[in-house]
Amino acid sequence: MPLTTFALIRHGQTDWNAQRRLQGSTDIPLNDVGRSQARDAAAALSGDTWDAIVSSPLGRAAETADLIAAGLGLSVARHVPELTERSFGPAEGLQDGPELDALRIPGGFRGAETEDDAADRGLGALEALAEEFRGGRVLVVAHGSLLRVSLGRIVGRPLQRVDNAALNLAHHHAVDGWRLEYFNGERLTADALA
Repeated sequence: MPLTTFALIRHGQTDWNAQRRLQGSTDIPLNDVGRSQARDAAAALSGDTWDAIVSSPLGRAAETADLIAAGLGLSVARHVPELTERSFGPAEGLQDGPELDALRIPGGFRGAETEDDAADRGLGALEALAEEFRGGRVLVVAHGSLLRVSLGRIVGRPLQRVDNAALNLAHHHAVDGWRLEYFNGERLTADALA
């Protein structure tokens, strides 16, 4: 059975990232730092061949994907709605503080998509792509929380924050399932996953 390789990239920085505001499904554009990060990601990925580039339809991910694709001499195949960031409901746009604390509940925020639902959606989208591009190399541009909970499901434990435009490399085998090789640009060892 062939192995399908995924480069999973969080979009570049936005002003709300810089201000440490929850973005969720609010469509906030990249800032100049984010555009530079996307171009840097393209340079880092240029040594490999990619069969397809897909992204979330939200502007920050779509623009990141377009910039990476341009740097690789490719085009974005399509935008996948299931790769949209986790909805944080009324918490979107808020920074840490009393207003955000009032919305906190175990596992998230009142009125938000749960981590489990987001992981189901994100991993489902990745598995559909693994089936479609079986044996290929797919570059996916999505969002921090969606990638964090989806990759956490793959490794069977919670993961920390996914950095803007950092490389996360995962492999899918139809029989053996998923293996995460790089997280936030660092190669994972068995000790790192323990």
